[in-house]
Amino acid sequence: MNYKPLKLTQTVRGSGCAAKLAPGILHKALCGLDLPVDSNLLIGLENPDDAGIYKVSDDLALVQTLDFFPPMVDDPFRFGQIAAANALSDIYAMGGTPKTAMNIVAFPSSSMDISVLRSIIEGGLSKMREAGVVLVGGHTVEDSELKYGLSVTGYIDPHRILAKRSLQVGDRLILTKPLGTGIVTTAIKAGFADEELTERVTEAMATLNREAAVVMADFSVHACTDVTGFGFLGHLAEMVVDSGCGVCINASAVPVYKEAVEWASMGLIPAGAYNNRDFRGTFVQFSATVPQKIQDILFDPQTSGGLLIAVSEEESEKLLTALQMRGIKPASVVGEVVASPIDMIIVN
Repeated sequence: MNYKPLKLTQTVRGSGCAAKLAPGILHKALCGLDLPVDSNLLIGLENPDDAGIYKVSDDLALVQTLDFFPPMVDDPFRFGQIAAANALSDIYAMGGTPKTAMNIVAFPSSSMDISVLRSIIEGGLSKMREAGVVLVGGHTVEDSELKYGLSVTGYIDPHRILAKRSLQVGDRLILTKPLGTGIVTTAIKAGFADEELTERVTEAMATLNREAAVVMADFSVHACTDVTGFGFLGHLAEMVVDSGCGVCINASAVPVYKEAVEWASMGLIPAGAYNNRDFRGTFVQFSATVPQKIQDILFDPQTSGGLLIAVSEEESEKLLTALQMRGIKPASVVGEVVASPIDMIIVN
């Protein structure tokens, strides 16, 4: 069979970096479901977090997650690396250690050579080896649109779970990767991004959050999440809503790709950013000094973004220094947890 050369990003229907279902639609689908009950389920859909946690014994629990999406870069090996790093990130955000993984693949074999799939899987395996994770199987289906990701299982101490809603007043918030990957990958798909930027952002998305997780394990971290498809403010809202406290964000301290700022000012915004704003915008209050382009970036859907860490004020600078010494240079203190207004994010 002869295959027509095709860029991976050209196979993606619609817009956005990862074609993630809009959070408002997902909320409607899950709301009110009669879920099975088990006393050993420590974190599940009743109180959703980055991953589910099931207690095996007093000192051991399983932490489980799943993530997959269509390509946002044209290099199949790099796409595999990014998708794997993204899936593994949920385990790190919970404070767990990933152990096993299973491939999830949708592949258009009638229009794409199988060598593309092999390269994607090899990319994923490279990140699994880096993480000390073993591949135990997977499932592949024929589909008109290419998709790849992982189901990941890990171990966690049930007494040291980093749940989203464990913020404490006075905590400082540290973000470990720059924002703007949704805008940049939209630009890549449109052919606007040059080779240097494409490689720089691809490398960041393919970077595991393992180092950040190892560093934060030595500090008094109260809560953590990873910033992915719901955007910085969307995931932060998941931490803040029903937490009994609020958050103040210093927009100028948030690390961003400068190219994303330029494109945002031109209106090059993925649809997912508007979905994120529609769902969580009522919990966010922007100062008049925060320009629209920065607001858009704060809602921009990320792929394999950084960890957002809530740590005590006393240890925040030490943690920041430790992260940067470990090579996580973009890490920045971006805000603090406040007593009021409750359940609100104030962006100055």
